[in-house]
Amino acid sequence: MASVTHAGNGGRNRLATEISPYLLQHASNPVDWHPWGPAAFQKAKVENKPIFLSVGYSTCHWCHVMERETFSKESIAAILNKHFVSIKVDREERPDIDRVYMTFLQAVNSSEGGWPMNVWLTPNLHPFHAGTYFPAQDKQGQRSFSAIIAEVARQWEQNRDVITAKGVEVMKSLNQNTLQTMQAAYAIPTPACVAKCFEQLRDQFDVENGGFGEVPKFSQPATFDFLLRLYASNPYSDSGQQALTMTLLTLRKMAEGGVHDHIGNGFHRYSTDKFWHIPHFEKMLYDQAQLCVCYVEAYQITKETFYADIARDILTYIARDLCDPEGGFYSAEDAESLPRIGDSQKREGAFCVWREAEIKQLLPQVVDGTCFAGRCVSFWEVFCHHYGVQANGNVPSQHDSLGDLKQQNVLKVRCTVEETAAHFNIMPDLAEKVLMQSRQVLLDARRLRPRPHRDDKIVTGWNGLAISAFARAGQVLCDDDCVQRGIMAARFIENRMYDSSTGRLKRNSYRHSRGSRELGISTSDAFSPDYAYLIRGLMDLYEVTFDDHWLEFAIQLQDSFDVLFWDGVHGGYYDFAEADPSVLLRLKEDQDGTEPTASSVAASNLLRLAEYTQNPVYSERARATFSAFGQRLNNLPWLLPEMMSAYLFSTRPVVQLCIVGQRYSLEWLVLQNAIHGVYMPFKSIAYLASPDAYVVRRLPQLAALVDGFGPPKVFICAEGSCHGPTNDANIIANLLTPSPPQPTMPNNYTFELSSAVAM
Repeated sequence: MASVTHAGNGGRNRLATEISPYLLQHASNPVDWHPWGPAAFQKAKVENKPIFLSVGYSTCHWCHVMERETFSKESIAAILNKHFVSIKVDREERPDIDRVYMTFLQAVNSSEGGWPMNVWLTPNLHPFHAGTYFPAQDKQGQRSFSAIIAEVARQWEQNRDVITAKGVEVMKSLNQNTLQTMQAAYAIPTPACVAKCFEQLRDQFDVENGGFGEVPKFSQPATFDFLLRLYASNPYSDSGQQALTMTLLTLRKMAEGGVHDHIGNGFHRYSTDKFWHIPHFEKMLYDQAQLCVCYVEAYQITKETFYADIARDILTYIARDLCDPEGGFYSAEDAESLPRIGDSQKREGAFCVWREAEIKQLLPQVVDGTCFAGRCVSFWEVFCHHYGVQANGNVPSQHDSLGDLKQQNVLKVRCTVEETAAHFNIMPDLAEKVLMQSRQVLLDARRLRPRPHRDDKIVTGWNGLAISAFARAGQVLCDDDCVQRGIMAARFIENRMYDSSTGRLKRNSYRHSRGSRELGISTSDAFSPDYAYLIRGLMDLYEVTFDDHWLEFAIQLQDSFDVLFWDGVHGGYYDFAEADPSVLLRLKEDQDGTEPTASSVAASNLLRLAEYTQNPVYSERARATFSAFGQRLNNLPWLLPEMMSAYLFSTRPVVQLCIVGQRYSLEWLVLQNAIHGVYMPFKSIAYLASPDAYVVRRLPQLAALVDGFGPPKVFICAEGSCHGPTNDANIIANLLTPSPPQPTMPNNYTFELSSAVAM
């Protein structure tokens, strides 16, 4: 059986009717791909064929390589179409399927897995063989894909019953291991886990280049979250100072490195070297969103504009390149693209890298006042010196396995602006002006290049992270445009991705080929991280807008989240609901990676909601979540840094800020700047606008504090007493800063919580 086409699809396979960008990338393959679903399962059973399951995502570089080398070949397609039922899955559309079979892959290969993930299943969906990328030809001891599928087909024909029995045993073992892991994971976490988490991270820290562990180096924003909260819990301790130093060094090295796009803004997914120089050029929304918050918080602590500038840089990228006109945010941009218009072969990094000759041609102008004895300094010289550009390229061959980056330069800040200025004997202000103008010229030139593929899928959870980023940046950087971006995204999710009649979210929204989203809403319900991330984003949005709607929406979603995903036996949250019988394992992620686990984020959300509602169920579930992962928190807490941040929150006295008075005035802005100028993660904020404010309705004891007509002031409550009301910035800063000790307040500023219950 050779290639398969289907009537009405223009000669393409059955994926042509799908809406996932990743599946559509394979719609022209000669492979007879099926989407995941009953039709494919039934075909495998009727024809008694094994299933070949291939999982990836639309901006995955090695997925593209395998598509070109393997799935586009008629000879490969002939084998697959004859001996297998082939299924393609977009892991970003169906993370539940991805998690089940990644669990098998990691178990049998003792590896961390990766994509593309290729798994062979019995017709009953039981896995029996798996791997990641397979080369088209035998290479470096790795067998070719054609050899693998020929061997699997032969084994199926000769040992079908044995393989089927093996698949049953595999699933039985995975289910037993999953249950045993949940049972064994239970423990009450002890306060010592905080110090242990710090020590384990410190032992992995790269003291010269920043980052943790070996290459490839990922940004790990959840780790930064924990370290900054550890610092906030005791800023003058040795561990607090070290935690801050590790975070700031890593954030600075990343921003200076090639993993940061110095021309087009934002960050690439990870670095292939320890210096943060040579990236994998893919850009993910979830990375941008989480890193933005880290840089905002670094600015809050240090007041160094460098960190605020990087936060704005990230938001510029999201708003310019990942923002849908209706307000939502797209998922990602690809690592590869065509080097020039008219080329046929895509190359990794082609959109972002530069030859020295090209920069010389683009930046020939002379720097003012630099001509001496017939020698002038050109813009290109300043730029190339500052960003480490070399005539033969600056990419080591060991980091360019496919040869895509030969003689190319990945920009990396190699010295400070002051050092660059001194090298050319010019003033730093002039050097900065030259660099800024040069970056703009290169950005304009880059816009003429063919763009990488953009995955315009809108993922609910990742938009939740982006809402947090825009809300927190707007709050700290006093930027109302950021706040408005966050509001637009939240409205998009509520209007397009939420069913108020059921209280449930959808996972994705796709841009239909005709430009309308009306036909592009995903049929897949949202998963656990979607709820957790969005609830966090809505609470962050409430704390900058004080619009009760967002807080109430967060609480509604938390109720649905608990019904759908809460494990009433062991505690914590499952990654997906029980609705789909084709998903054979129900799992709970127990490691905060580039995306934090749903349980980790949920624990923090629950504690924050408890402050706003005094609902004991929220705090009880947060404690139960800690216990569900207690063994890991006590022994390997560095694997769950986001949950450790929540645990720190649970051990600290929470500062409650109750704001009263008129908004939309200069005094209001001054008050907000005073509150948000201090890094204090262990707090909650509410605006008591009137007796009808949501928090007042939930906590009527606060009604006595309501004052909607006077100048804006804040009550600051902690550990049984309240201070205020005050709008004195120095008093606010002192009360929000753990150390040095708080000043003695006048008697009229202090009263017991018996007269005003805190949030």
